[in-house]
Amino acid sequence: MSKQTMDRAAAGRFVEAWCASWCKVDIDAVVSHFAENAEMRSPLAIKLTDSPVVAGLENIRAYWRKAYGHIESADLKILSWSWDDTIARLTVWWQLGDTRASEFMDFDAAGRVVRSEAFYGK
Repeated sequence: MSKQTMDRAAAGRFVEAWCASWCKVDIDAVVSHFAENAEMRSPLAIKLTDSPVVAGLENIRAYWRKAYGHIESADLKILSWSWDDTIARLTVWWQLGDTRASEFMDFDAAGRVVRSEAFYGK
């Protein structure tokens, strides 16, 4: 998505690529959509980093490698997604096994994720 303004069509393509990358657990591909100064917030992050927020592209990459690098594939299913053009926010609802989640991602003008936050449930 780099150097591309996000709109609904681009958000749809992003969701497909994002899901495919997570199904292969291709962390580098997922991180390639993030801006250098991105922040990711997750209740799972506090278990590995002592903070719910992981800031900076390389820290996000290192966190995801630590959290998911031992997994070779994942059967991630997209349940739904929504694009808010006014605030450039993508919200994705997904399921992996018995875990259901919603995750929002805010994008910059170049189409890179600058902020994301995940919420988990069963």
